[in-house]
Amino acid sequence: MGASFEEEDPGLPIKFGPCSNAEYDPAPLSPVLLETIRRARIDCDINARRMGMSRRRFLLSLCGAATTLFALNACTQESLKRKPGGSYEVTPEATIDEDAAREVLGGDEFVFDIQGHLLEYDLNRTVNSEGANFWSLFPQQNCGADDPRDCYSIEQFLELMFIRSDTSMVVVSALPIAPEGSPLSIEVMEETRRVVTALCRDERVLIHGQALPNVGAPQSTLDGMQALVEAHPISAWKVFTHYPDLYNGDGDAWRLDDGDPALAQVGDAFIRKAVDVGVPTICSHKGFSGGSAHATPADIGPAARKHPDANFVVYHSGFDQGVEGPYTQATRDVGINRLISSMRDNGIGPNQNVYAELGSTWWYLMRYPEQAAHTIGKLVKYVGENNVLWGTDCIFYGSPQDQIQALRSLKISDDFQERYRYPELTKDIKGKILGRNGARLYGIEPVVRCEFTRRELERIRKELPGANQTLGPRTPQEAAAVRTHHEGWPG
Repeated sequence: MGASFEEEDPGLPIKFGPCSNAEYDPAPLSPVLLETIRRARIDCDINARRMGMSRRRFLLSLCGAATTLFALNACTQESLKRKPGGSYEVTPEATIDEDAAREVLGGDEFVFDIQGHLLEYDLNRTVNSEGANFWSLFPQQNCGADDPRDCYSIEQFLELMFIRSDTSMVVVSALPIAPEGSPLSIEVMEETRRVVTALCRDERVLIHGQALPNVGAPQSTLDGMQALVEAHPISAWKVFTHYPDLYNGDGDAWRLDDGDPALAQVGDAFIRKAVDVGVPTICSHKGFSGGSAHATPADIGPAARKHPDANFVVYHSGFDQGVEGPYTQATRDVGINRLISSMRDNGIGPNQNVYAELGSTWWYLMRYPEQAAHTIGKLVKYVGENNVLWGTDCIFYGSPQDQIQALRSLKISDDFQERYRYPELTKDIKGKILGRNGARLYGIEPVVRCEFTRRELERIRKELPGANQTLGPRTPQEAAAVRTHHEGWPG
């Protein structure tokens, strides 16, 4: 390849944003993150020359990721004027030695992403009004294709997940578009699964059924669940209790536990049907959503207690874009702590039938190592080391490789372990979070079935065109445009 390609700047391999999944407003980068980016760019140029590599190859290498995380560690510690409670275990050697970088950022573990998203317009040209111009609201449209809608193809999704990252398997989950005539309809999910099965000769894509139990006649909804399971290999359900009025009043919202008599009595019937049709895993969006009172995880504990034969996966872990600290009585009703309180108040202990998923939450918090340590530490402590599940919400954040690398290298300080009784994040625990926990929940064998080794994928990534970029809304205005367009449909 020519010199122009070699000297291209694909961007830092650890992406700091701003970016969101449209369910929250991207926040301006803090002074610490701006200084991290400035310093990391300088250090990456210096280290590329030291290693005799082009800027592009270095920024696509493990050493580039290590250099960026090393800068984040330094800037975080300088801003706090003390050793942080969380950091990334990268040494100076890892910034200039690929074997040292691979030791902390690489891995051969099974990586199972239980929250993936895509769009596909070629398969479903006649789409509903919510989905028709969904593509036009995301930066992904600027991929360079003649038709911007081609930037949202199944092929693009597969490249991001299985070539540009170490993801082994993925669950394709619902998007905030009415299911009938959606560019992520059940038919598109099925086609994605079939394409991957043909290409890879394995079942590395699972699909969700989108359930709207408070829409239409109750019995028709339940009948629709039965028909969906009979027609498709549904692995779990995706629900949104703050639907249909997501951001302005929640007039027809519902609860998993039906604990509020003012709400439609749909939760119990839905859960019983999910169990009856043999798909007892319920993935419920909790958190973000403009602070909606019905997107909180308060109903998780009561529902889990009443339905021990169902599994409740809390998407986003109830995170609401606030500052995450330890779980205390004073902070029990804040952010992720709301989930922990709901569990504890209802006698649901670690490793029972409640699971915490990390999509978007980890993307947001990995930029703040101390908050990241609190989040993973308290989820493992209270939800259980067997019940914290890996999810990334990608496509919105581009390839999830940087999210994987950050979790692989996260360290909770000895001080935080002693003070808050957080566990040491061993390789075994990280392996559970990244894949084995999800494999057990979904009843699959955690095997890395790939034609390429992880080291071969490292080499391939250095040759790929394109950039380390996020694909979701990057400003509050862009995020608001998506919400406005989809007002009335789940997100």
